[in-house]
Amino acid sequence: MADYYQLAVEKREQTGISATKSLRKNGKIPANYYYKGEANINLILDSKELFHALNSGNRVFEVEFDGNTQYVMIKEMQYHPVTENVLHVDLMRVRRDVKMTISVPIHLEGEAVGVNEGGVLSQILTSVEVECLPTDVPEFISVDVTELGMNSSLTIADIVVTGEFTILADEDQAIAAIAPPKEEEEPVVEELEEGEEGEEGEEGEEGAEGETAAEGGEEKAEGKDAAEDGSK
Repeated sequence: MADYYQLAVEKREQTGISATKSLRKNGKIPANYYYKGEANINLILDSKELFHALNSGNRVFEVEFDGNTQYVMIKEMQYHPVTENVLHVDLMRVRRDVKMTISVPIHLEGEAVGVNEGGVLSQILTSVEVECLPTDVPEFISVDVTELGMNSSLTIADIVVTGEFTILADEDQAIAAIAPPKEEEEPVVEELEEGEEGEEGEEGEEGAEGETAAEGGEEKAEGKDAAEDGSK
């Protein structure tokens, strides 16, 4: 990287809750600038300026205050839990002649062979840490998946390094893989064994016939008893 996004900042003289609330109401964001071995410096950022900086594609920014130009990266940002507006920013100074460790996003490019065969492409690793000078921080690392076939994967070892940086990750770590689509399992329907329903039906009919016959026999017996009583 030869050029840096120039992030406009100004010194923050007043601190405290009321001063901070006043800043945010006016579209400003409180920030802290720090560097190992030096005292922290309170700064002010413009919310719109920060938005443009974050979308510039740069990871290292140029700032100027007290007549000095410094290079910083955003170490941490605090967000409002409801509105998600940026509440506070920590800027960490970096030196252009000292290597730094930074996380860089991984972009998958190309149309994989395995996808054309019906497979599903999954990105397992979305970013990776690299070591480099601030002047050599890549915006992202591109990984070509064109030749990736079904049931295969790409690892860190497959990355073609085109910049002045070293990848700090195990070469065997997977980046992307293609697998067959999962088949939907059909619900299992339990079928009754052949003859179960018929047997139950036959038993029911036989039982009904037996009960009818028994009732008829009882009626005949009652009639016979009545006739015997009359004859007496």
